[in-house]
Amino acid sequence: MEGLEPEPAAAVALFGDRIELARAFTAALAEHGEERGLIGPLEVPRLWTRHILNSAIAAPLFPAGGVVGDVGSGAGLPGIVLAIARPDVRFVLIEPMERRVAWLEEQVAALGLDNVVVERARAEEAGRYEGTLDAVTARAVSALRTLIPWVAPLARDGGELILLKGTGAPTEIEAAQKAIRSYKLSDVRVEVLGEGVLAEETRVVRAVVRG
Repeated sequence: MEGLEPEPAAAVALFGDRIELARAFTAALAEHGEERGLIGPLEVPRLWTRHILNSAIAAPLFPAGGVVGDVGSGAGLPGIVLAIARPDVRFVLIEPMERRVAWLEEQVAALGLDNVVVERARAEEAGRYEGTLDAVTARAVSALRTLIPWVAPLARDGGELILLKGTGAPTEIEAAQKAIRSYKLSDVRVEVLGEGVLAEETRVVRAVVRG
């Protein structure tokens, strides 16, 4: 694929026998992502490093046999990537924009991901999942203080938020203290993933939700 960076060695280690699905999704995103408004024009040369592996490194954090919501799934980052890496987990991709929903549904069908449901809705409109999900994730959606009121109500009592963030994650936690208290989040912390494995580490904000 022209312009797409070579596949990093870590990809096979992260996806195992699902690597061909990861390659197919990455190639589709590289070919159609910009024209369909899913990724920016500068993203294809760093698609594996910044987006695919950045999402995949978090896959082990999700509970086996659980149901996980991905809020603002967009291009399928991290939801599609995680569903490829974790076929033992069911994913609900929650996305309000019709053109992105169409893309997600196309990819789910093309990749044969029978552990994925696509839900066209805003997080605050996804009422039938309220209080039911074992974990909720999101990537590059909003600042933590805005994101928590969207994602926390979807998690069951004792469920977990696993939110992919940038280097400013600790600052975001400080700015979100009111929301953290309001939504009864505990054990709020930042975990750095991929050290020594990825060219760019992934930061994840984790928290337990209490009803």
